[in-house]
Amino acid sequence: MAMFQPSCKRDGIEGQILDLDTAVKDGVLGGVDSGVVGTGVGEKLDLGRMIEELDLCEVPSVFICPISLEPMQDPVTLCTGQTYERSNILKWFSLGHFTCPTTMQELWDDSITPNTTLYRLISTWFSQKYLVMKKRSEDVHGRVSELVETLKKVKGQARVLALKELHQVVGAHATARKALVDGDGVSVVSALLGPFTSHAVGSEVIGVLVSLNLDCESKRNLLQPARVSLMVDILNEGSIETKINCTRLIETLIEGKDFKLEIFRSHSLLVGLMRLVKDKRHSNGICPGLRLLRTVCLHSEVKILLVSIGAVSQLVELLSGLEPECLELGLSILDALASVPEGRIALKNCSNTIHVMVKLLMRVSENCTQYALSILWSVCKLAPDECSLIAVEAGLAAKLLLVIQSGCNPILKQQSAELLKLCSLNYSDTIFISKCKLTRTIQ
Repeated sequence: MAMFQPSCKRDGIEGQILDLDTAVKDGVLGGVDSGVVGTGVGEKLDLGRMIEELDLCEVPSVFICPISLEPMQDPVTLCTGQTYERSNILKWFSLGHFTCPTTMQELWDDSITPNTTLYRLISTWFSQKYLVMKKRSEDVHGRVSELVETLKKVKGQARVLALKELHQVVGAHATARKALVDGDGVSVVSALLGPFTSHAVGSEVIGVLVSLNLDCESKRNLLQPARVSLMVDILNEGSIETKINCTRLIETLIEGKDFKLEIFRSHSLLVGLMRLVKDKRHSNGICPGLRLLRTVCLHSEVKILLVSIGAVSQLVELLSGLEPECLELGLSILDALASVPEGRIALKNCSNTIHVMVKLLMRVSENCTQYALSILWSVCKLAPDECSLIAVEAGLAAKLLLVIQSGCNPILKQQSAELLKLCSLNYSDTIFISKCKLTRTIQ
């Protein structure tokens, strides 16, 4: 039997593995009991399935093929003492290489020897990990079933405690989430949401539901007005974690087209979302809040309501401190609001709109530039004499020329040219050229 002899050090492991007991003693298997029987040499398919299902991030380096950097299922050793996955080394040979991939030594013997010792180590290690995973999955599945049965019977603080545990379990284990969805768990948990549900119970229910992959029937069930109303109340009064969970759950519920808009045409919902995105103490709520705002403000009625609560000036003020992802969301919302007359007026009346939009042109991404340019166009078209003067003084003309000369979308270039022409109407050619910081005539 060939001995596995790694000649290079990987992740701090160096030396020879002579047998299973030595490997366990030296700690190579991470404390695996040497009494555990591994799978046999003929069970390669089972080993492959275990490797795939476990998908472990940390695997002993001696189990890793130096070619593919994946765990070996059929290790073979060359005459140089280096071990590889059989299929990988055979492919290496088929490409015309007759050297050892690790040492680059020429091979004096092209035979490959199955490394059954290493195979036993790999099989034993993955077998025990797999059995532990299966046992844990069975335990989790059983506990989920117990908690669901408990929720059918208890009330008050006992219900809150059961929900808290269920919330923790489904948040930590994919098996628990699957068990809850496959059984009647979703309907049992959803039934706890109602007009008389306490916020303590509602917060935990929402924490459970937001972790699940809900089907259409479950979503329709949760879209009942009384349940949505409770979610909105909790969004306004819960902890930051609960607010984010409410926001994400509502977004999930309205992803499809099978919902009634009037349920979400709520002043309270929009106020709660604006509070969430403006909360500087908890920046992790900004993106979820903006995503839901963008979704609901696709409808004209919601846009008008959002403008009426002063969202335009608040969003404009918020933009300068946002990360790129959130910034793009914020701009997309303002651009949507600019599509209704009330929104355009609010953008024009906001003293910072033009300066902020000009500053953002060509600063973050092409999408951000597109939104900022669209907003500027809406404002300048509304009051060309007043707004175009402010925009040019803020440096818009030079920025528009930069867009035109860049390699961005041709539509953006065309919009920039049209806006540049609009802005130039208030100036003589000579003065406008100076505003553009150029010395050539603008055609």
